[in-house]
Amino acid sequence: VIADRIEAGSFLVAGVVTQGDVLVTHCQPSQMEVVLDKLRATGAVLDIGADWVRVRMTGRPKPVSIRTVPHPGFPTDMQPLMGVLLSVAKGTSTITESVWDNRFRYVDELRKMGASVQVDGQVAVFEGVEKLSPAPLRASDLRAGAAMVVAALMADGTSEIEEIGHIERGYENIVEKLRGLGADISKVERMPAALEQAM
Repeated sequence: VIADRIEAGSFLVAGVVTQGDVLVTHCQPSQMEVVLDKLRATGAVLDIGADWVRVRMTGRPKPVSIRTVPHPGFPTDMQPLMGVLLSVAKGTSTITESVWDNRFRYVDELRKMGASVQVDGQVAVFEGVEKLSPAPLRASDLRAGAAMVVAALMADGTSEIEEIGHIERGYENIVEKLRGLGADISKVERMPAALEQAM
């Protein structure tokens, strides 16, 4: 079984948007070339080994245009994560989703955080803002949930993400891994709001 290129890419995007320095090991860079090229285009500095990638970023990302296509092209599963990155890029970026319908459901959550995104059919146009603000968020699916985690990491303040079961089915020990990178993140057990209101 090969390494999960989407999980690896998620941590790399988190490093870029938080202007950090992240080393992802036990991955296969050869399976991620198109994603790595897009990260480079945003201004990220990448060092690549046989089974590792290190990303470093200073300043806001540069805008890029992305079109999702089947493998070996840009993966649709990375699209929401790159959308978060592009929401704070310096300028106008576009994402054209040519693989799945309804892949832009995460955009409403980003707007709660102050992102400027317009969706027209299968195209989303991102006008980068300087920073995102914390907000209550929802993980509508696995990759949108991971994108919300990344968005919350770069917002100043506390964001809460609900329906995290989506995230946990695709990211093993995500809280612990992000803590290992210095993130202030925790998983809390709490009664669903609807049940709380009923009581």
